[in-house]
Amino acid sequence: MVKRYQKIVKKARMLSIKKSLLLTILIPLLLGIVALVGLYFFWIKDLPSPTKLHATTGSYSTHIYDRNGELLYTLYSNRNQTFTPLSKIPKHLQEATIAIEDKDFYRHGAVDFRGIARALYANMFHEQFQGGSTLTQQLVKNSLLTPERTVQRKIKEVGLSFVVELMYNKNQIMEMYLNQVPYGGTAYGVEAASQTFFGKHATELTLAEQAFLAGLPESPSTLSPFGSHPELGKQRQETVLKKMADQGYITEAERKKAAEQELQFEKISNPIKAPHFVFYVKDLLGRKYGEQAVEQGGLKVYTSLDLKLQEYAQATVAAEVDSVRKYKVSNGGALITKPGTGEILAMVGSTDYFNPHHGNVNITTSKRQPGSSIKPINYAVGLIKGFTAATPFIDAPVCFPNPPQPAYCPHNYDNSFHGVVQMRQALATSLNIPAVQMLKLNGIDAMIATASAMGITTYQDSSRYGLSLTLGGGEVMMTDMATAFGVFANQGYRIDLHPVLKVVDRNGKILEEYNPPKSAIFGKKVIPSEVAFIISDILADNNARAPAFGINSELRIDKQRVSVKTGTTNDYRDNWTIGYTPSYLVAVWVGNNDNTPMSGIVSGVTGAAPIWNDLMSHLLEGKKQEIPQKPPNVFGKYVCTNLSSGTSEGNDKCPTRFEYLIKGTENKTGASIKREKVWIDKGTNAQAAAGQTDNVEEREESVMVDSFGNKFCISCAHPTPQPSPTKAP
Repeated sequence: MVKRYQKIVKKARMLSIKKSLLLTILIPLLLGIVALVGLYFFWIKDLPSPTKLHATTGSYSTHIYDRNGELLYTLYSNRNQTFTPLSKIPKHLQEATIAIEDKDFYRHGAVDFRGIARALYANMFHEQFQGGSTLTQQLVKNSLLTPERTVQRKIKEVGLSFVVELMYNKNQIMEMYLNQVPYGGTAYGVEAASQTFFGKHATELTLAEQAFLAGLPESPSTLSPFGSHPELGKQRQETVLKKMADQGYITEAERKKAAEQELQFEKISNPIKAPHFVFYVKDLLGRKYGEQAVEQGGLKVYTSLDLKLQEYAQATVAAEVDSVRKYKVSNGGALITKPGTGEILAMVGSTDYFNPHHGNVNITTSKRQPGSSIKPINYAVGLIKGFTAATPFIDAPVCFPNPPQPAYCPHNYDNSFHGVVQMRQALATSLNIPAVQMLKLNGIDAMIATASAMGITTYQDSSRYGLSLTLGGGEVMMTDMATAFGVFANQGYRIDLHPVLKVVDRNGKILEEYNPPKSAIFGKKVIPSEVAFIISDILADNNARAPAFGINSELRIDKQRVSVKTGTTNDYRDNWTIGYTPSYLVAVWVGNNDNTPMSGIVSGVTGAAPIWNDLMSHLLEGKKQEIPQKPPNVFGKYVCTNLSSGTSEGNDKCPTRFEYLIKGTENKTGASIKREKVWIDKGTNAQAAAGQTDNVEEREESVMVDSFGNKFCISCAHPTPQPSPTKAP
């Protein structure tokens, strides 16, 4: 009886355990089924059928207009697509696509979890953007789904990818991918892309051309040979070739040969106006909305460009560059903006976009050395630190230690020295030695920080730069220089460039619209208004710059007050002129894309300056002169000219001039004057040279001591500097 009772109890316990296990399994299973059903009804119930992958999907043209509604360019006005069976698609093109997009395509399923992990690791720890999508996911995204970037769309993409992998084998998926992926413009699929970019069938492509096409789908606009930065497409091609070699598809010799092959592209066929600007805008929109939304979304994009002004600027740049070809100048660029709003009115990226010799390279977004045109930012830092426009500098031979390199000994453009000069004259005449001294006092880090705050994005690592930074030793982009000089025009406020006024989707919904205030300065305050005012006043002082440029140079515009600065690199590779009023800013560059030097005859008032003068005169024709408003903390005062500390009221021995000073800085001279004995050459009455013993006598003279402790006899005789055209300011 006892044994029977024990069996009954044991059986009951077993039933209880089984029931518990059953509930443990069934409940999560039922909840999972409910979740999947909910997921289906809320997110996946409207999924398109994967069978549509065999059909061509629809797309809508995007139109880009100028500010007055003139059509500049139509994106994807039709879909150029020709089906090609996988057997007719070159093997290397298939391998190149796999190598760069999905190296384990034939070894994983619809989703590559290891690839996702690798991408997350690279993005988080190496700051290198990598995608983790498989070719199947990309096919689904491009051919079946909308371009929206949401979690919902991503879930649909993953779910559909699993279904596609069940319905089709890997070769079928590869065939559909290579026939439907967008390669840029109206080209869908490898055959259309081959015809568009190389004017030949896919079966006729070389390894170099196949690798180039394989790299395009990642970002067709940015990597396009017809875009703003065609060099990026070449870099991507070389990456594809390297991956092919690393994964064993080609030999190292084949990789090297293909990388060295010069690619010959077909000319773009879709009519386009202001091409450099159009592709600049297209790149910006692509980064904001995604490539597919821009190229297929049927957007209407209204830009800030004035097409009539653009055509005038284009013709002006081309004509002037043609007139100075004897100086070994082959290219030029210009940018016209409204500094108060950041609107781009004209962008000339080269003399001729369709010139096969790098004509499509946009010089306004390319890195070039600015020469002396960067000096105003350096002097702005000096004003911020308490120096004044009357601060004196000793313009005499000087060297700065630069271990372990040789000492840095700057020279002026005219190869002479000018004694004691104040900041106004030093900046206006673009003397190099005072500018280097100013940077030494400011500190390189301070200049880089201020330049970056004002809009210069290319000064990344301060350890790369030395004191030559103020003479143009660091590369900049014209678009950044326009933003930075715009800060001076905007009384210290930074307003970034804003080339897009409105974007409307195909349903008429406004995606973005730019409505800057019409009667007030906005943006971010990055330098004091007092500093911006004084720098602008110096750059508009025609009398102050006359000793270097002449009283009637190309930097002067009759009956107008315009602030302007030139810049020429010491190797004559870059020649700039940048000038502005409160309403307009014009930046101009001339030179050669391949960095070959221009003739030494080119100076700060030839090449770029005539173009600048023509464009600015055109803008200001018939308009009233604009005088910037003086900030309350700026006051005017008569100061001693050249030979003083810049602070005394002046007397018979010290002529005066009018100067603007910031309250609180009037007594911060950075230098002192005292009487002391010096050795004088009796024949010239000038200070004796170092080590001179013949024909000298000791006299008591007025000596200036600068911020570095250097001394200069200001009461001694000084020879008149004799300019020598060895370098332009």
